[in-house]
Amino acid sequence: MGLIQRPNDDASGAASGNGEQGVLLTTVKQAVRLAQKHSVWPLTFGLACCAIEMMASAMGRTDIARFGMEVFRPSPRQADLMIVAGRVSLKMAPVIQRLYEQMPEPRWAIAMGACASCGGPFDDYAIVQGVDCYIPVDVYVPGCPPRPEMLLNGILMLHEKIARGESPASEGGIYVPEGDYEWTGGKPE
Repeated sequence: MGLIQRPNDDASGAASGNGEQGVLLTTVKQAVRLAQKHSVWPLTFGLACCAIEMMASAMGRTDIARFGMEVFRPSPRQADLMIVAGRVSLKMAPVIQRLYEQMPEPRWAIAMGACASCGGPFDDYAIVQGVDCYIPVDVYVPGCPPRPEMLLNGILMLHEKIARGESPASEGGIYVPEGDYEWTGGKPE
């Protein structure tokens, strides 16, 4: 994050043993990014079998509590990360969009699993072929269902994105393949 300088360092970098404290130099922007990176609060939102793996990510083996995310928030106004875990039906898509719009800025989204990312094996009239048709997505976690370790990797990728200062996908950072989908602003055509 920054540079630590000790007043009595010699050329070899060895500090004097007199117990003097160092000085931490950083910018306000870097401090804000660090605070945002370590205070991401997820919204409770599981739709199908991927939700079981999302719940397992809070257990002792992967333990997302290491990142300050142990409490899944019950209200969108208390959360800044939506993890869409599972298949999204056409009836559920407007609800997802409404919950996403109620979240405070900056807000982030993770599409967990093949169904949330691209519709998975369900290529029919009732399932949305990717939640990115309705909300912008920052990180895609592949798999059917993805393991809790994969979700943890996706969360770490999101942390890196926040630390670099990249804007959320809601501010234009999403890539939508040409010809597949067009951003409709959440309104089904």
